[in-house]
Parts: sequence; C-alpha cells; structure tokens
Amino acid sequence: VQLQASGGGSVQDGGSLRLSCAASGRIISITEMGWYRQALGKQRELVATMSRDGSTKYADSVKGRFAISRDDAKRMVYLQMNGLKPEDTAVYYCNADPVSLGPDGNFVAERAWGQGTLVTVSS
Repeated sequence: VQLQASGGGSVQDGGSLRLSCAASGRIISITEMGWYRQALGKQRELVATMSRDGSTKYADSVKGRFAISRDDAKRMVYLQMNGLKPEDTAVYYCNADPVSLGPDGNFVAERAWGQGTLVTVSS
C-alpha cells in the first residue's frame, strides 16, 4: 500500500491550506486514516484521525481550526486547515491502517505512511 500526500505550501498567519492523501495498492478496506506532523526538532504528533465509521480525533491544538474528511470510494483522506498559525509549521504525514491482499493471497494489515508534505506558516 502506498500513500501519496500533497497540498503543502507556504502561507501567512491566519491562512488556509488543504492537504490531500491518496492510497493505492491491493486495498480491501481501510479502518483508520489520519494525519500526523513533525516540526523541526520535535517528535511526530497526531493531528487528526478518522475511522471508517466517521468518528474523529483531533489534537487539542487544532480543534476548531482543522477538519479531517475521507472519501473511501477514492481511497482519499483530506485535512482542511484554517486559521493557520506559525506553530503549525511542520512536515505533515498521512497514514492509514489498511487491510490489503498480500502476494500469497493472504490478508495483510500493516500501517502505511505517506512521504510527508511541508507546511510553512509565516507571521
């Protein structure tokens, strides 16, 4: 399973960006999809996740500003980021918990990560 993230860029304080992430491969289903971020010199942290049933989880720092959504038919997950702040500057990674078909026809459940997309917010 491969994840391809896009949509990062540079914005000013208060601006907006929308991140997208496409999953591909021999996917049967995806239970949870989400976004994490890693700022320079810091550990990777959860930003938002969405389960297949639509339940969501957000980091306290982004509640009310970010919104996660997913399109299971397209195998996509999105992160709408509004009211961006300089402290949101980080590399954003999408992830997914897929069930896929392995080379032997068996089911494989293994978390996948995208390559990261840089979000820079200037004051």
